[in-house]
Order: sequence, then structure tokens, then C-alpha cells
Amino acid sequence: MPDTLLAQVPLVSLADQAGDPQGFAAVLGGSFERFGFAMVRDHGIPQDLVDRAWAMTKAFFDRPEAEKRGYFIEGGGGARGYTPFKTEIAKGATHVDLKEFWHIGRELPEGHRFSALMAPNVWPDAPEGFRETFIELFAAFDTAGDKLLSAIAVHLGLAPDWFDHAVADGNSVLRLLHYPPVTEDAPNVRAGAHEDINLITLLLGAEEAGLELLDKDGRWLPVKPPEGALVVNVGDMLQRLTNHVLPSTTHRVVNPPVERRGHSRYSMPFFLHPAPDFLIKALPQCVSEENPEREPPITAHDYLAERLAEIGLTKS
Repeated sequence: MPDTLLAQVPLVSLADQAGDPQGFAAVLGGSFERFGFAMVRDHGIPQDLVDRAWAMTKAFFDRPEAEKRGYFIEGGGGARGYTPFKTEIAKGATHVDLKEFWHIGRELPEGHRFSALMAPNVWPDAPEGFRETFIELFAAFDTAGDKLLSAIAVHLGLAPDWFDHAVADGNSVLRLLHYPPVTEDAPNVRAGAHEDINLITLLLGAEEAGLELLDKDGRWLPVKPPEGALVVNVGDMLQRLTNHVLPSTTHRVVNPPVERRGHSRYSMPFFLHPAPDFLIKALPQCVSEENPEREPPITAHDYLAERLAEIGLTKS
């Protein structure tokens, strides 16, 4: 059996959605039901913007440690700004993750109804153009995510715009990730086995080896997208909303082979969240005698708070 995700799962083109929304939704939804993951090309995020974002990401993480730590918000749960190396830990893991990251959230106007729940962004003084680049990239991810959610809605038998109300002013987060070079005696994973919290995650940067998903047969399957493609996976909120019809698959980032251990790994996941007051309750069409409702309703804000405590970013 082929041992990579791309060998088993069709690579879908988001450009196909406009001409055949039902067909696109069937292929995307089928990939999510089987793996909890999908590969998406022609996603509409401009390559020149992506290239600029990579350059900004590397330039920021190359800044002095003391300077970066100046953007760490004590007690902020990593919601915005910088989170230092070895802070986050996967639920139930023994070792902390070997990564540092920066979070960018939605820009809200003054006096917005979610201002108390969604912190304002923090912007570094350098590199120049950082703020403008990532506001633009956040919007591009948002647009691609809305299109993917529309396909998911169609796959589930919902109206194509069903998720629009759920994600309007959603608490989405763009994470800039840096996994520094690792030593030979480092724990064997850069990021421990975990599931994402949100609705869906859109990831750029998985071309560098390391990302693996846990298949239904218990094997770890390497995720190796073609250059520039998105890796998209189901998060726990969507799993809960669909009563586990769409699974939130466990995944991890393992250490590279010896010849690559002296190299950094960078990636940019966009965690697409609903609005804080969105009620996550199993959809009626996903509940049956064979698949009874598995979890009680909960707001997106309360669920996020529970999960952030579990992974060590906040205190419960």
C-alpha cells in the first residue's frame, strides 16, 4: 500500500468548485471522511504574497531572543504575539513541543461586540512590512477557508452558505511556526501527537518532511503535498458539529532525518474558528440510532478555553 497521503488521496483543485460545486464537495468531503485531511491546490492565495510571508517569518524568528520575548504577553494564552520555544505541549504528552510561534488574529474595529473575547493584535517593530503582509495573508486564508466550508456544507446536505453566519467575525488565528534545528538527543517529535481545536486548519509549508497523520489502521502516514498546495484538516469543533462523521485526525511533526537536523522547519497554519458565541451542537443529519449524539452542546468560546488549558497555554 502506498505510504504517503498524496498517493492515496486525490489532490483536489479549488478552481473546480465554481464549475462543479457538487462534484468538488463530494471529493473533498470523501477525503475528510476517510482521512480527516485533504490536499488542495489552486487555492487562490497569491504566490507572491506567500513568498513575502515566508521571508517575513524567517526574518522575524532570526531576531534576538530577548527582542522576540518582548512580544510575549504573560497570561495571554498565546492568543496574540510571540510564544517562546518549549511552551506548548500536546494533550497527554510527556515532552513539550520543540517550536516557537507568532499568532495573528482578526482585526476588529473599536467597540466590536467580541473585543472582550478576541485580543487586539501585537505587531513587531521589525521586519518592516510585517503587519501589512500578514493582514493581507489572513484575509486570503479567510477567503479560501470560506470556500472550503461552503463545500463541506454541500457535502453535509446543508445550504452552501450555512457556515457564513458561524464564521462571520470568527476567532480565527494565523500561526507562524518555527521549529529550530534539533540535536541528536532531542525527543523524537517537534510537535507531539494532537488534534486541532478549530473547524478546519489550512496549512502552508508541509512540503518539508515531518508532518504525519495517524491513519485508521494505526499507522503513521507521512503528509507530503506538492509544492505550494494546502494541507487542510478537520478540527475538533467540526468533528463535534458533525457528530464525528468528519473526524479530527491525530497528527504530529516528527524530527527530520539526521542529514536535515541542522535545518529549521517553518510552516503557516491558519486555524479557522467560528465566532465565540457560535453554539457547537451536533447537526441533526449527523445523528442516528447507529451514531447517537456524542457530546453536549457548547459555545466555541467555552470549548476553546477548555482546550487551551489542556495544551498548557492557559491555566484552568
